Amino acid sequence: MRKATLILSDGSRFCGESFGYEKPVAGEVVFNTAMSGYPESLTDPSYAGQLMTLTYPLVGNYGVPPFTIEENGIPTFMESERIHAEAIIVSDYSQDYSHWNAKESLADWLKREQVPGLTGIDTRRLTKVLREHGVMMGKIVFDDEPDNCPEATYAGVNYVDKVSCKEVIRYNEGAPKRVVLVDCGVKANILRCLIRRGVEVIRVPWDYDFNGLSFDGLFISNGPGDPDTCEAAVLNIRKAMANEQLPIFGICMGNQLLSKAGGAKIYKLKYGHRSHNQPVRMVGTNRCFITSQNHGYAVDNNTLGADWEPLFINMNDGSNEGIRHKRNPWFSAQFHPEACSGPTDTEFLFDEFLKLVKA
Repeated sequence: MRKATLILSDGSRFCGESFGYEKPVAGEVVFNTAMSGYPESLTDPSYAGQLMTLTYPLVGNYGVPPFTIEENGIPTFMESERIHAEAIIVSDYSQDYSHWNAKESLADWLKREQVPGLTGIDTRRLTKVLREHGVMMGKIVFDDEPDNCPEATYAGVNYVDKVSCKEVIRYNEGAPKRVVLVDCGVKANILRCLIRRGVEVIRVPWDYDFNGLSFDGLFISNGPGDPDTCEAAVLNIRKAMANEQLPIFGICMGNQLLSKAGGAKIYKLKYGHRSHNQPVRMVGTNRCFITSQNHGYAVDNNTLGADWEPLFINMNDGSNEGIRHKRNPWFSAQFHPEACSGPTDTEFLFDEFLKLVKA
């Protein structure tokens, strides 16, 4: 295994060994505290442009499931058609794996998709550095090629445009209820959750003006990067909001874009929420849910207009976890109700949305 080093923008260095594809890469270094779910996280488009650090020490022991595609074009076990993270960084990679559904090792998968993997890293120390300093840019450099150092760019890059579909795709055609899904980097399980509930899904590119289509509800998906790079989507959402009876539901990036369409502002979190165990409280109640999350930006509650209010609040840091309109059928969640992988405590939000969608 070749020696490689993670170099952060503050000069911190973390030495390890390569177990994935051998190429230098650069990106935003983030950490995820989930104990499992690396196949789903790696294929989550929201990780585009990022070097994903897993804090759970043992990774790879259950291998990787087969990459199969259903008749409707949706992956059976993954969250998209490929790995989107720039690299994965772990403490201890298990070369042996055992699972009833495993077809290959994590290392073989990474090599096949040309994604680097770094092991032998003190991920506890790395996470402490990121928590104290905040998310930083970083690069993985091979020790025997020290001059081959790529430079990372993340801020201001429209990653949503990189991962969104390029044409309109329809699922479950002919169903009585029709939902337009604005694809900002949608996870496959969001599609599964909607299709399973018997609606036709019209998946459109992030900047597509869908207002000329015939539909009964609007869904805005998750996605990577800075929501301020997605002004075209905000304008289309705002145009749709002229119909005050149109049900609208947003998840993750969808929460931020709906908030921007309503006039609120977004800010970058110090180190983001990326885990399976983020507690959120439904505002006005004592109901608390454990949620799966993956986002680096948040809605500023203080900038919500008079017609809007927070729907969920993060119990760890008090940040916004969703909004709702006081009169119109518009709401959102910053976390992932479809949670693949992670807890499914809040999947009922899909049912709440579709109750509002009239056939």
